[in-house]
Amino acid sequence: HDGHPRAARTQAVNNTSVDSYLAEGCGRCDHFQKPTCKVHLWTPILKAIRTMFLEAGLTETMKWGSPCYTLGGKNVAMIVSQRASCALQFFKGAVLADPASLLEAPGPNSHHSRYLKMSSMAEFRARKLAATALVQAAIKAEREGLATPATPRTTTLPDELIAALGGDAKLHAAWAALTPGRQRSHMLHVAGAAQSVTRQRRAAKCSELILLGRGFNERV
Repeated sequence: HDGHPRAARTQAVNNTSVDSYLAEGCGRCDHFQKPTCKVHLWTPILKAIRTMFLEAGLTETMKWGSPCYTLGGKNVAMIVSQRASCALQFFKGAVLADPASLLEAPGPNSHHSRYLKMSSMAEFRARKLAATALVQAAIKAEREGLATPATPRTTTLPDELIAALGGDAKLHAAWAALTPGRQRSHMLHVAGAAQSVTRQRRAAKCSELILLGRGFNERV
């Protein structure tokens, strides 16, 4: 037994194509290829966002189980599907002008990325002009090489998480495949416990999410 009871049910993320993502889902959980996948909650909006990115001249690919849009090989934006909403994610969102204050940080420890969330086609239509302007601003920021503020490094990898990763090759590989932001979310959660026994329990819980390719604060 590898110590991770949910590992056998782990579904690899779907990086096949954006068409596959829209038709089958992201592959992050057991809802993959089922009507209950969260991607299917927002299909009309996701298709409209996709069109917006492509019309802006961005290159479409799949990364981390989500549609990603790049410029010259650099990540500019992603499509995000959650249960409560979907969103345009801007990798350098923290430096974009946002006069209407529409952008939100994905979590309290997000320093660079920002979301523009939507939960209906009516909301998409109402925010389309602002969204288009943000896409153009994100492209301009990438073309000009605009740098985001340096991320404060206040958290190191906790010993309990190191032990979990070192004892399971599959888990270690899944950890290496996570984005830095997702890695940091697990580090912060485990390190936030005062006692080692609690940190061990948190590391075990994080292991389940890591195998699913998710950050600690992400929900299925």
